[in-house]
Amino acid sequence: MTAYWISTYREILDQDKVDAYARLARPALEAAGGTFVARGLPEQTYEAGEVTRTVLVVFPSVEAARAAHDSPAYQEALAALDGGARRDMRVIAAL
Repeated sequence: MTAYWISTYREILDQDKVDAYARLARPALEAAGGTFVARGLPEQTYEAGEVTRTVLVVFPSVEAARAAHDSPAYQEALAALDGGARRDMRVIAAL
């Protein structure tokens, strides 16, 4: 079953670290079967109106997304991010 990896950046504390993370994370997630669908700031907000950078990656399954997260390549990306942002990341299964 398809899964969605959703990351929201609540606060960017060090743009250089975020950039270093992005350079490593994208190829790591793509190599693990992820496809980037969207990333950036919202074009429109409703309700809480939070203007947070959001990234949406599609994986073939929840298991594939978990494996991508736990992979050495993605762990290297997380190490590069170390304290550079406050984020929320979740994986949800498609309906």
